Amino acid sequence: MKVVEVEESTSRSWQYHQQKPTAGRRLKLLEVDELVAALPLIYRLIPLAEITKRQDWFFEFECQTQQEQLYIMLTESLSALNQIRKQSTGVENALTQTNILLNRYFSDYGWRMVRKELSQIKKRKKKSHIEIGNDLVIKLKEFMAANQIDTFDQALDHLLSEYPNSTE
Repeated sequence: MKVVEVEESTSRSWQYHQQKPTAGRRLKLLEVDELVAALPLIYRLIPLAEITKRQDWFFEFECQTQQEQLYIMLTESLSALNQIRKQSTGVENALTQTNILLNRYFSDYGWRMVRKELSQIKKRKKKSHIEIGNDLVIKLKEFMAANQIDTFDQALDHLLSEYPNSTE
């Protein structure tokens, strides 16, 4: 695999293909703490068959061969990154190389959509859904009103903190 030189300041920020937006957040590349959620998403989105479905998500290459070569380099880089991630040494260098290839593979719009999907995945992993009966919901709402508590999370946290040994 060809190693590409990059400045440290550019290793975390997206390098725009078109004009840089004047408003809103700057796009950022992958970070180490996102790898577990991001790698399956990236693997799902990069196959050459996906390019025909979502042409605006990918950088336009002058010839098919360039695109295929970059795809091979990217898959090799992702595979190496995944192996290194499991060993937890040298992840930064492998991630920088992968980010450079991702920046060359996706269009600005496409990377924005990848980041959006990744954000949704991360949100879903932070939340749990518990089903409880209506009578308990009513009691919990009454408890929240009496104790000036705004959210169910705060109410449950308050109730659990009153009985810290009940989980043992």
